[in-house]
This record gives sequence, C-alpha cells and structure tokens, in this order.
Amino acid sequence: MNTHYETVARALAYIRQNTAQQPTLDEVAAHVHLSAQHFQRVFTEWAGVSPKKFLQYLSLQHAKKVLTQSASLLEASYHTGLSGSSRLHDLFVSIEGMTPGQYKNHGERLQLKYSLGNCQFGPYLVASTDKGICHLHFYQNAEQALYELQQAWPKAELVKQEASIHQQVQAFFQNTLTPDANRIRLHPSGTPFQLKVWEALLRIPEGHLCSYASLAQRIGQPSASRAVGTAIGSNPIGFLIPCHRVIKSVGGIGEYRWGSERKMAMIGWEAAASIKAGEEPQQQYALNFGSS
Repeated sequence: MNTHYETVARALAYIRQNTAQQPTLDEVAAHVHLSAQHFQRVFTEWAGVSPKKFLQYLSLQHAKKVLTQSASLLEASYHTGLSGSSRLHDLFVSIEGMTPGQYKNHGERLQLKYSLGNCQFGPYLVASTDKGICHLHFYQNAEQALYELQQAWPKAELVKQEASIHQQVQAFFQNTLTPDANRIRLHPSGTPFQLKVWEALLRIPEGHLCSYASLAQRIGQPSASRAVGTAIGSNPIGFLIPCHRVIKSVGGIGEYRWGSERKMAMIGWEAAASIKAGEEPQQQYALNFGSS
C-alpha cells in the first residue's frame, strides 16, 4: 500500500492555505521537507499524475466544468445503482438501512466486528454487522476512532476481528477486488431521510461532482439543501458512500468530516484516474478550488 498520503496531505494543506500566493513546486516541496525532485516523484507515485496536473483537477474552472457535465451523466446513471469506485472496475454497492427499532436502540443486541486498515487516504477503522459495512472512518488517533465507534453504537457489542468483508474493503482500496467478487454490502444506521441522501450519493459516478442543491433536487427535496448537507455530514461510511463528491455550486469543496485536505485528495485522485478516459484539460488553472 502506498504510504505517501501524509506527505501529500501536508502539501495540499499548505497549498490551500497559500492559494493567493500560488506557491511554486520548490516552495511546496520545502514545506514538506523534501527536494523538489523527490517531492515530484513521491506525489506522482501517490496520485498517478504530477502535482501540476493534479492541481488542474482541483481548480475552480475544472470543478465548474465537471459540475456542468455531471448533470446528464448522473441522469444516465441514476437508475443503475452503480458507482464507479476504483480505477479498474465498477464496485457494486448495495445499501440496507437499519430497521426503525434497531436505529432507535443504537444497535442493542447487535455484534459489530471492527478492524484497522490503511489506504491511499490514510488509516481507517471499519466495522460491520452480519449484514454489511456500517462504519468506515478515517482517523489520526486509533483510540479516538474506536471511541467514536462506541459513541455511534453505544449498545452494540464490539469485537476486534477482521471479517471477510473488511478484507474486501482493503482489496477495493488496493484496486485488487475482482469484478466477480461478492458485493460489498452497506448496513448504515440512519433516518429515512439520511438513507435517501446516502443512496443518492452512491449514484454519483467516480470522477464526477454534484452540488448540494443538485443533490437536493435529485431526491425530490429542492428546498432542503441545508438538510441534505447535514445528512451528508453524518455519513458513517467514508469513501464507499462518496460524500466527498458533493461540493458547493460555485466550486468550493465545502466541509468534510474527515478533513478538507482528505476531501481534496479524494477528488483529485478520482479525477486523475477518470480523466484518462476523457479529454485532458488544456489550460493551466490557478488553485482557487480550496476555499471552504
């Protein structure tokens, strides 16, 4: 597994904080304590493209272009239930919400198996019921991550054990999950409205973006952009339910419960992968995509 995420995240944070100054490659490299040549190599190994090309995909102009294109693409994919979620193939994701009783009882009499993993976006904690993945959080402190799992499921029995579905998640992040593998099933706990929003997120294709307002329209709640944003912020299953693909209509990335830099990394990573199948952006854009 590529281990360069922390370096990339520090670089993205520095760029985001110094957008107006448009820092050079040498300046960004110096900030992460690497030579320009070494930083270029590390970044390219992680992203698959150069820092310069990666930042094109995070520009305001590119974001607006993708938002415009996504309208028809999302319509075309809306009824498929598929979300392109890896470089090699589509990942089939099914979603099964908690019953009202289970949601109300915070997982009483449920056993959750959990394990720790690491991927291109940093370390994560994943947990599952016997029906599917119910929790995937990225973290900086493992103890805090476990505490958050306990808070989310206060009445469930937590067992540290790597289930086979956890191995599927790891294979998914490593792009080694075979097309004929069993579906990665999701079993999140949420209100009917939250589940509706999360299902809509699953229909945003990899490499494409959607605005909060557009997502509200797609679920038939055009005046509920704020509520949609709250539901997105409550997403319990990072990346597999791709809440990182929702941005502000003006191109700003918006908030992300696991950090704005991680959201930037995810958007850029997916754009770098999917852009190979489409038209490469020709113009060099300033990095003004990182505003909140």
